[in-house]
Amino acid sequence: MFQPPDLAPSPRPARHFASALSLAAAFALGGPALVHAGVRLDDDRGSVLELPAPARRIVSLMPSLTETVCALDACDRLVGIDRHANWPAAVQRLPQVGGIDDANIERIVALKPDLVLLRPRSRAAEPLERLGIRVLALDAKTHADMRRVMETVARATGQPGKGEAYWRRLDAGLDAARARVPAGWQGRRVYFEVHAGMAAASESSFIGETLARLGLANAVPGTLGPFPKMSPEFVVRADPDVLMVSALGELSAMAARPGWSAMNAIKRGRVCSFASARFDLMMRPGPRLDEAADAIVDCLLRLGDPRS
Repeated sequence: MFQPPDLAPSPRPARHFASALSLAAAFALGGPALVHAGVRLDDDRGSVLELPAPARRIVSLMPSLTETVCALDACDRLVGIDRHANWPAAVQRLPQVGGIDDANIERIVALKPDLVLLRPRSRAAEPLERLGIRVLALDAKTHADMRRVMETVARATGQPGKGEAYWRRLDAGLDAARARVPAGWQGRRVYFEVHAGMAAASESSFIGETLARLGLANAVPGTLGPFPKMSPEFVVRADPDVLMVSALGELSAMAARPGWSAMNAIKRGRVCSFASARFDLMMRPGPRLDEAADAIVDCLLRLGDPRS
């Protein structure tokens, strides 16, 4: 099954820096203080991690986790990142320790981290733990997971409650995005292709959840898994009202698929094609979820009323 990438920047980073500063100010004026005692954390591999103190030197092997650390005003704790992390821009000056699945263990050890953030399936976890380095595996497959991961990272950095506060702001952003969806698009079916090989975001994916929050229907049922590979015939039968894809250059190739040229979405030009940076933002389950929702709504507004 297709595993979505966790890559690329957003064109609007300043928005979240401002939000992070607002959160910081709120905490300074009466929010929970930084916690300096030991920290007990649930790991997504089913284990419990105990930190003697909040992490001060963090290596992150997932772009979405890097973003989460920075969104929680802990960017200065990062001492290393994977090669794909690029938001906020400042993290690109940090040492890179390889990719998500080919991390350089020696390079990580040399950075002397007190915590490494990675995904549960990472091959780096076992060798790092054998060397005595604490590892926290986190995986965000749903909106609920994203909320939990934010608070776990907040606690790992000695800021309990800050992840929940950030999530509330994101949740409000999703509500605001839904309020912008034109009435004519409510309940319309979306085919969201995440890869040119015809892998799509289904109802059970975090992208599918975002579509549902916006009042849109998904042409791909969740029973097929979060990111199933589709057949051209399935999509033709589903006849979605709008196609969402990664690049305008793919449109001609899509129209050449069997039966697709006759689909209403293609005949009427109801295609949302997102530039690479914006599309990859949508593929990253992190603290810019509201920006992803806004990008979807912006496209629907450009397409106009589907009833006309």
